[in-house]
Amino acid sequence: MNPTLTDVAQRAGVSLSTASRAFSDPDRIGRDTLRRIIGAAEEIGYVASAGRRSRSGLPTRSATVAMIVPDIGNPVWASFVKAAQAHGWNRRQTVVLTDTDGSPDREREIIGELHERVDGFVVCSPRLPAHDIVELCGDTPLVLVNRTSDETSSVVPDAADGLRQALEYLRVLGHEHVAYAQGSPLSWSNQTRVEAIRQLADQADIELEVLGWQAETVAGGQAAAASVVASGATAVIAHNDLMALGIIAGAAALGVEVPGELSVIGIDDTPLAEVGRPTLTSIQVPMSRAGVMSIDMLHQQLTAEPGQTPAEPRAVTLPTQLVVRQSTGPVAGWTPARRERGDA
Repeated sequence: MNPTLTDVAQRAGVSLSTASRAFSDPDRIGRDTLRRIIGAAEEIGYVASAGRRSRSGLPTRSATVAMIVPDIGNPVWASFVKAAQAHGWNRRQTVVLTDTDGSPDREREIIGELHERVDGFVVCSPRLPAHDIVELCGDTPLVLVNRTSDETSSVVPDAADGLRQALEYLRVLGHEHVAYAQGSPLSWSNQTRVEAIRQLADQADIELEVLGWQAETVAGGQAAAASVVASGATAVIAHNDLMALGIIAGAAALGVEVPGELSVIGIDDTPLAEVGRPTLTSIQVPMSRAGVMSIDMLHQQLTAEPGQTPAEPRAVTLPTQLVVRQSTGPVAGWTPARRERGDA
């Protein structure tokens, strides 16, 4: 494996940012420190890549960050990556993107191939256990997104609160039988959402039907539509917006009207939620903010001085918000007055 700037910093006993300045702005580095850094680079054979060089031939970026996502075809990750890349540039981080297609084997292979070539990882909605990811990354700084761990820092949206808002809203509309359309069985966020919605439905006195796993795509939602209708539920919450849109399409093909006969709620509040007909009620997840925070948390690790006691892993939880649109409505024939009399 080719040596990285991180290797140079470790060998010279300086921070990553100091090692970077030795190449990009050597006048800001003390003579002895500069000599030590250049010597370390020569000893291990470090050569700045062309992508790290400015017109003067000197490296311009301090760190390369590998960002690993499960499906770049999902718009929620597009907004996350765009925000992270823009903020990373300001933090002197070059963000490179890889897509695992939701495969744990590919995830393992990518991390194994890159962990000695990059200066940090942001791993999003991983399919591997968190401990395995930490071990694969070794000493390379790591931030997890949509997954918590006691061993490294993480950014996780508060999906449980969004689900609480959704169930309370459906209850107000008279819905007492709700289905949940699951995503991948390998998805940690799917598992935590199922656990949360079971508990919340029980507290709200709502009959809950948790349906079988489906692909986290429009096609997966279409495949789930028949199960949703067969369940007899008057409303369904899907694992993400793509599945919710697929359920709407699948319900229409079965002659079921949304929201007249079936209310549908997605999770993520992607731009697609506003362009369909009906527009999609969805739980808004602040993924752009998550992208910015993941870069900031990684930056703290990258700029730590050698010998400094590592900071305790941080777990940041971001708020979620139900956004009501056209795909939800009251149960047919239901009125608030009827429920107050106990007739609903």
